[in-house]
Parts: sequence; structure tokens; C-alpha cells
Amino acid sequence: MTKDVEVGGLPKDYQDPPPSPLFDGGELAKWSFYRAAIAEFIATMLFLYITVLTVIGHKSQNAADDCGGVGLLGIAWAFGGMIFVLVYCTAGISGGHINPAVTFGLLLARKLSLVRAIFYMIAQCLGAICGVGLVKAFQSSYYNRYGGGANELADGYSISTGLGAEIIGTFVLVYTVFSATDPKRSARDSHVPVLAPLPIGFAVFMVHLATIPITGTGINPARSFGAAVIYNNPQAWLHHWIFWVGPFIGAAIAAIYHQYILRAGFVKALGSFRSSSNM
Repeated sequence: MTKDVEVGGLPKDYQDPPPSPLFDGGELAKWSFYRAAIAEFIATMLFLYITVLTVIGHKSQNAADDCGGVGLLGIAWAFGGMIFVLVYCTAGISGGHINPAVTFGLLLARKLSLVRAIFYMIAQCLGAICGVGLVKAFQSSYYNRYGGGANELADGYSISTGLGAEIIGTFVLVYTVFSATDPKRSARDSHVPVLAPLPIGFAVFMVHLATIPITGTGINPARSFGAAVIYNNPQAWLHHWIFWVGPFIGAAIAAIYHQYILRAGFVKALGSFRSSSNM
């Protein structure tokens, strides 16, 4: 038996997990499957509750005092910090996606089955609705007055600019997810104590700093959907498609870039095809 080798001919010192089957009905009979979906639901609910509450609190304080509230920097920290905390808590149970775009990217990379991806996305969207619903229940006097934490395309920006911001922002996030969880990186950089949730949280933080002024930063269709459902204002639905199309395109580009360029998936597949042709 020969040892696995990389494209350069060197032996691999890591083990890639096998691709997940596209359809795996057997998962539906396992408690671990439902436990993972529940973890995604709760994590997304907590994520929306804390972050949207931060947004509403900032706007209400800033309305009374121009220097009040946590500011855009504080909002970005709330989103990035909660992703760090929740990914850390749920990574060992569900993978800590907390975002349909992340789930979609990992599905394209064959990191999970289609059945699991669909259940995750449903759980994430329901969790987001419940999380924002809690915010409205506890802050009913401020919720509608300050926009409900809904994502909207800011005045002065075109649809193409908003879509581009969501595509690039989600690319940064999903690319970071792939890099932080890459078994090759874990093996090569084992001397560096890298905690995967940390770079993922920082990616969310940095993207929010850049795109809050443009779209309020979606990069997570569940986050945008939950806020739009509870707020239910025509303005929140006007360009809502941007917050689904943009993140899914960005996630797809990140998956292709990581799997087929950085990890040389295309070159390996081509080499395998040539080898079989010469037999």
C-alpha cells in the first residue's frame, strides 16, 4: 500500500476526511443529527438576540446622545464576538455553522450531506426568527422605532454595490472557515496554538467594519431573514434578495477557490484522469 502524496510528490502528513454522500437518508435515524440541528437553532437564536439587541440599544442611546451607544465598532465586536463564542460552543456538535451561507459552502465542498444542509438552514432561519422575536418582546418600545435591526441597502449605494459587498464579505468569512478548519493546516501548523473559532470571529468583525455603512452587513441569510420577518417593513423586504444571492455566491466562490485552487483539487482530479487514461 502506497502512502498518499500531494501534488508536489511529498508524502502527506495529514488525513483528509472522505467526502460526505450527497444523499444520506440514514442520518434521519440518528439522534446526533437532530442534536446538531437543535444546536444550530439555539446558536442562531442566541446570535440574533445578542447582536440585534446591541444594534437597537446603540441606536436608542445614540438618539439621546450623539456620543452614546457602543458605536459601529461595538456593533462589529458584538457580531464577531458572538460568532467566536457560539462556534466554540457548537463546533463539536454541529460544526458551528450558524449561517446558511457557511452551510452552503461546506455542502459544495462535500463536507456534509444535502439532507443535513437543508435541516441546518431551516434550523438557522427558525432560530433567527425566534432570536429577533425575543428582542422585540423585550424591547417593544424601541424595536420598531429604530429599524428592528433589519438589513437595508443604505441611501447613496447602488444595488450592484450592495450585492458586491455581500459577495466579498461572505467570501472572506467562508474562506476563513475553510482555512481555519483545514486538516492540512492543523497538521503543518501544529506548533501554533490556532483556535479555529478565533479567526472566524475576527473575519466577521472585520467584514462588519467594512460593510455596516453599505448594507448593515448581512453575510448571513438567516440573520437578514429573521430580522426582516419580525420587523416586516416594506423597506426591509425591498432589496432582501441581495442578502441571499450575495452570500450564496460568495460562499460558492470561496468553496471553489479553497478546494480546487488552494487544495489543488482540480490538479489532483486531472492527474488522476491522466493516470487512468495511461493504464
